[in-house]
Amino acid sequence: QVQLVESGGGLVQAGGSLRLSCAASGRTFSSYAMAWFRQAPGKEREFVAAINRSGVSAYYADSVKGRFTISRDNAKNTVYLQMNSLKPEDTAVYYCAADLFNRVATEVRYYGDWGQGTQVTVSS
Repeated sequence: QVQLVESGGGLVQAGGSLRLSCAASGRTFSSYAMAWFRQAPGKEREFVAAINRSGVSAYYADSVKGRFTISRDNAKNTVYLQMNSLKPEDTAVYYCAADLFNRVATEVRYYGDWGQGTQVTVSS
């Protein structure tokens, strides 16, 4: 099991940027594929981006492709989500998640460990 703590959320105007961080502790961070999901009020949790163990391969939801970048630093046990050109529809609680089997999946059910979430609010 790995413990995950997100940070970096906040209030930003449309067109602005934020960088989220997710610090991991517990089992070896480099063993896990990592992902970011988000959940807006009244909506299901949705996939945002994922990255494999080594950080070589990354995948994105179509809604964020070209605007968001996922990266990781295995020496710091941290995964990041750089969010640029933010839109009001990006407003949500953002969660990081870990998958020990390195599947780099887009479905919630493949991730066994989750953080508590960090709120991102984009004003128009």
